[in-house]
Amino acid sequence: MPRYKLTLEYLGTNFSGWQKQKNSYSIQESIERAASKLLQQKIDLVVAGRTDAGVHAEGQVAHLDVKKTFCSRKMQLGINFYLLNEKFGKDISIKKVVKVNSDFNARFSAKKKLYQYLIFNCYYRSAILKNKSWWVRKEVDHKKIIEAAKYLLGNHNFSSFRAKGCQANSPLRTIDDIKIIKEKNIIKLNFLAKSFLYNQVRIMVGTLKEIGTSSKGPEELEKILKLENRKYAGITAPPEGLTLKKVIY
Repeated sequence: MPRYKLTLEYLGTNFSGWQKQKNSYSIQESIERAASKLLQQKIDLVVAGRTDAGVHAEGQVAHLDVKKTFCSRKMQLGINFYLLNEKFGKDISIKKVVKVNSDFNARFSAKKKLYQYLIFNCYYRSAILKNKSWWVRKEVDHKKIIEAAKYLLGNHNFSSFRAKGCQANSPLRTIDDIKIIKEKNIIKLNFLAKSFLYNQVRIMVGTLKEIGTSSKGPEELEKILKLENRKYAGITAPPEGLTLKKVIY
């Protein structure tokens, strides 16, 4: 069966997350329903990485198999058209469709994932960034969190940053790069790795924010990492600030 790679973006605010669930609206179900109407067959999407409720994506990747070859451009336009008939479908857009070899797998072929978290650091709220950032009123010392984030680089046991319910077999993960940039009232935290534990990025951000808004020093992050216990890390940052920016193959 011909296989197609879909690159897509979505605003996760109104969805229960990527994965299909009973009595809720998922991104996966919305796309599968739209694609089924276009292709006249049952569609099962395989995604690079599932995102939680409220989390966004600019470069999510999925693949699907079809019974016969279909024009990639028509598939992109067609799925986008049928998405408009789905509840909250306007919050999803297929950016690109490419025919790929059958050995390509959106999940297992992925080499790296880039996530970005936005903190809106200001005494007043932002109407525009309300659903795209974490509003933190207290001043964040971004230079301090840059220093603290260095302790997260490399291969570590990230049990302190692993949410309850995580189904990963091992807490060991490798973070390849972290870039933290401040642009006026916005702090952008970028994390690059092959994979992350459940809620790992949001817990790391919550911990960094706590260090950046308190008297704790950057070295506190190293202590938390070595304790390998979730109760010593900071809060889980809210989902709306997180965006899957890119999947690298």
